[in-house]
Amino acid sequence: MNITRTKRTMKTIRLTVGCLLAALLAGACGHDAPSGPGIIPVPQSVEWGKGHFEMPDTLLYGDNLPASEHDDLAAWCRTSPLPLREAQSDEYAPLQLQRTGEGPAEGYRLEVSPAGVEITASDAAGLFYGLQSLCQLAEHYGGCIPAVRIDDAPRFGYRGYMLDVSRHFRDAEFVKSQLDLMARYKLNRFHWHLTDGAGWRIEIRRYPELTDFAAWRPEATWSAWTANGKRYCHRDDPAAQGGYYTQEEIREVVEYARQRHITVIPEIEMPGHSEEVTSTYPGLSCSGRPYVDADLCIGNEQTFAFVEGVLEEVMELFPSEYIHIGGDEATKRSWPDCPKSRERMRREGLAGVDELQSYMIHRVEQFLNARGRRLLGWDEILQGGLAPNATVMSWRGVSGGIEAARAGHDAIMSPSDYCYLDYCQDDPRKMVEAPFAFLPLERVYGYDPAPDSLGAEVTERILGVQGNLWCEHVPTARDAEEHAWPRLLAVAEVGWSAPERKDFADFRTRALEAVAWMQRRGHTPFDLEHEVGPRPESLTPCRSLSTGCPVAYDPPCSEKYRAAGDGSLTDGLRGGWNYADGRWQGWLDTDVAVTVDLGRVRPEKRLAADFMQNYFADILLPESVEFSVSDDGEEFRLLGSVAAPVAPDALSGYYETYAWEGDASCRYVRLRAKHNGRPGKWIFTDEVVVE
Repeated sequence: MNITRTKRTMKTIRLTVGCLLAALLAGACGHDAPSGPGIIPVPQSVEWGKGHFEMPDTLLYGDNLPASEHDDLAAWCRTSPLPLREAQSDEYAPLQLQRTGEGPAEGYRLEVSPAGVEITASDAAGLFYGLQSLCQLAEHYGGCIPAVRIDDAPRFGYRGYMLDVSRHFRDAEFVKSQLDLMARYKLNRFHWHLTDGAGWRIEIRRYPELTDFAAWRPEATWSAWTANGKRYCHRDDPAAQGGYYTQEEIREVVEYARQRHITVIPEIEMPGHSEEVTSTYPGLSCSGRPYVDADLCIGNEQTFAFVEGVLEEVMELFPSEYIHIGGDEATKRSWPDCPKSRERMRREGLAGVDELQSYMIHRVEQFLNARGRRLLGWDEILQGGLAPNATVMSWRGVSGGIEAARAGHDAIMSPSDYCYLDYCQDDPRKMVEAPFAFLPLERVYGYDPAPDSLGAEVTERILGVQGNLWCEHVPTARDAEEHAWPRLLAVAEVGWSAPERKDFADFRTRALEAVAWMQRRGHTPFDLEHEVGPRPESLTPCRSLSTGCPVAYDPPCSEKYRAAGDGSLTDGLRGGWNYADGRWQGWLDTDVAVTVDLGRVRPEKRLAADFMQNYFADILLPESVEFSVSDDGEEFRLLGSVAAPVAPDALSGYYETYAWEGDASCRYVRLRAKHNGRPGKWIFTDEVVVE
């Protein structure tokens, strides 16, 4: 492998002392065969050579970049984890950066030999990513890098991270710290969820009330704000909690991201998730009253004047091709009874509320397209007909993205089952408050956004993948990093690396190294080294007298949560951390009685069943569970009752075994779980155990 020099660095061939030592020590600093590059995301091709390159105390570099790109690179190098310094004209630079203009976008070649390092790429982003790989190589091998040639390029052009700052505000410095981590692991799209019902976070100068009022609330946490009626307050209120980004801060973050080859995509929610707007400007709602409607009134022309005024300022701040307009989870409840909305539907020939929302999406898209921008929205924008040039971000599974791709639209895959980083990544009982859905690192890593089975006409329309951090239950910056990392490392590798290059065992080893690196620099990723993993009870079949026995239900469980059907409570399979994992059965707003027929009279010493509680998923433990037995299935005798061990308002996750122990004999066993009486709450159980 040859190390070339640019014209700028060839005026003299003087070696610095550090570089001379590097050359002398290169062959002696290590002899073991390389274990792997230690790089996340895993490169496309790695070819090991002979010898080593010893990193000097200060690594001098030279490049052939245009002036603007050179300045960006130099600014990053001054803060790099590597001790990089630009070589002067009379200094030899053992690190050469060559921009060729040829090859795949964002791709690079990294060549290490005993004499030095050369990175070549078609564009500035590729050189930057080559440097990120060099940083990881140097840290993995302790500064003594084996000779290697790496040829690398991303699988997808869109590799994203969405951060929700509405529910809990994060300052600009925190956002920059996340951009630094994104850049290191080659994530290149930062989706900034700036507005939602819990707070408006971007300064809009023509609508100052949005940041004087809608950005503040009297409670620090989303949970407390929700429990106390979802009210806002003026920024001068002594109890005010929240915040927003000034336009100057927005520009600063956007520029910081640009220098790291990250595009910032703003999201301005509409027409739903807009309580903060309709409470601040109630005339934009159907009722005309604050704290009534979550949706904007599409029949009101003033709504479009507001939306367009906001978007004009947004486009001045964000140069991104895409503007995300949300479009998800609009209640649509107020539109059918609103005279203005009904008149809009009549005048435009719209069949219903779905087409009314589609009317708004089409109109906003035309506004954006006329200004050289493109509309991006959650998959609900498919309802009522998709705007002609819109791109769909698929979150309710993968079907929305596939449907959009088959219709000739671009799609970004972000399904909640694989990409929602607010879900628990480990034992939910360790979380103060969190959705009970369980999304471990291995599941994120195993996702394929565009499998070949979809066909080329679909896969060529899938732009990439994104991890989403919704922050209802993520109140602090520390919590945010713990939720996001290291699962975003898995998102990065899913988005960059070819499926055949992926191996979870190897990735987990690299992720452990990355977590340790983050911790040393003051970040707070999840402690992967002490991961509990899947619920232990779910890993081993549970065999008891009831295994395989028929079960009678009163009433039947919910069709949505039937697990494997009527035999699920005696199939010997205990549920995992996730209530939707296909092993738990659920009932809504009712007492539950299940009766197991053991086939003949048997002696029993223990009857038991597991139940779960997650306050934020509306799942509560039964108020009590009664245990009864019968010989004939008609007359039952009560053995005992067990009360709930925790209050219904307890926020942490709970998995509780309700059990009776003693001496009895019977053919039929009945467990009756008493509902806690709170409307809209579920009971979930996974297995009846008779011993």
